[in-house]
Amino acid sequence: MSNEAWRAFAKGITLGMEVGTIHLPYALLRYYRRMKLSDTEMMLILQLTGFQQMEQNAFPTIEELQDRLGASPDTVIKAIQKLMREKYLSIDEEFDPQTGIQYERYNLSGIYEKLGQLLSDDVKEERKQEQRSGKSQGSGTAFAAGESEESNLFIIFEREFGRPLSPMECETISGWLDQDQYPEELILLALKEAVFAGKVHFRYIDRILLEWMRNRVRTAEDARAYAQKFRGARGN
Repeated sequence: MSNEAWRAFAKGITLGMEVGTIHLPYALLRYYRRMKLSDTEMMLILQLTGFQQMEQNAFPTIEELQDRLGASPDTVIKAIQKLMREKYLSIDEEFDPQTGIQYERYNLSGIYEKLGQLLSDDVKEERKQEQRSGKSQGSGTAFAAGESEESNLFIIFEREFGRPLSPMECETISGWLDQDQYPEELILLALKEAVFAGKVHFRYIDRILLEWMRNRVRTAEDARAYAQKFRGARGN
């Protein structure tokens, strides 16, 4: 092929990689060492997630995992056994009533439950430290001191929701950042609007972000101006 054809081929691969992405909570990358996961075990989790999300393969074979990991069958089996022993991974038996076929699938909910507990413990510890240092509590913390001192969206959402986030909620935040490319400041402002409206749930926040994108709101200043204009229109 000509150089121009190779460049077009490379561009096509690049676009393909942008489309073919998996959703994974950033918190898992941040905490996997604290969860005593090795790099191999973490990569196994990534591969299982990829098989499920991109290939609709809920129960890849040891040979398939071995090929993706570049590891021996023994290494793959030991990694799976450890994840199951730590209750990070389980194997569920499912039944398809339409085909009458029973099948198995890997279930990663255990690792997300552990991740949620770690996030919750960190939030509790931060609040204890804030109390000891005389910092004020409440919603203002996340948006006044929180924006400058805590850049982790997951922690801020945990604070405002008053509970650990579910794996699906963590994936939603990751999708806003990675897939939709929403700036962090806009996500925080959308959360703030939801808090003020008394509608602290993800569907409402997502509607706010979609509305802003439709109206070409791209920055925090745009969002504030749009909110003032919207409230002014409602007041008239």
